[in-house]
Amino acid sequence: MTQSGEPAPPARGAEEPEVRPATARAGQPPRPETRPQEAEQLPPDHSRAILEATKRVGVLLKRKGHAFALAGSVAVYAHGGSENLQHDADFCVSPDDAEAVTDTLRDAGLTVYRPPEDWLMKAECFGQDIDIIFELAHKPVTSDMLARARELPVDSVRMPVLAPTDLLWSLIAAFSEHHCDFGAVLPVARALREKVDWDRMRRECEGDPMPAAFFFLLERLDVIAPQKET
Repeated sequence: MTQSGEPAPPARGAEEPEVRPATARAGQPPRPETRPQEAEQLPPDHSRAILEATKRVGVLLKRKGHAFALAGSVAVYAHGGSENLQHDADFCVSPDDAEAVTDTLRDAGLTVYRPPEDWLMKAECFGQDIDIIFELAHKPVTSDMLARARELPVDSVRMPVLAPTDLLWSLIAAFSEHHCDFGAVLPVARALREKVDWDRMRRECEGDPMPAAFFFLLERLDVIAPQKET
């Protein structure tokens, strides 16, 4: 997941190899290679591997009583969206809890490291990337947002998942002149449209030109009803 909170382009999740090597990215510290015993436990399908990693991290956070909410493409899946998952699993926590959450993951044997960005921490589980996010669409994750999360099953594990309106807001509110991929968010809007408070969405994005353009596109495609004139 990007600083903007939007998912990576769908093609990456569909075309990536089964297990990606844990190589360093530009501007990031090197990461240890995936341990052989972890690689052997991975399901053959990449989306299933992400789900297994998500479930393990979710269980670890639940056992320690951390307040969190699943976000990103796995959250969309939990709300009934596509199982064609993206390149990582995203967990939202408040900024005050970020260090405690990462300590929990380290204590469980996961590799945790701090990337150059100051709005998240990163971890690895079963060779998959895990983002521990404490800022969405340039705003801190709040206790109110976490309280609105819904407990939903992610395969066999129930865990808090961002409410549909918060989940879609985190993607739409992040649109800017520099990063504005309507094509990546359109399938999410279609999947969640019956569960989203669109009036609240418009209010919270009011005055921002890129979200306004996206709402117009959704209206033209009959995904949402036109805004009522006041």
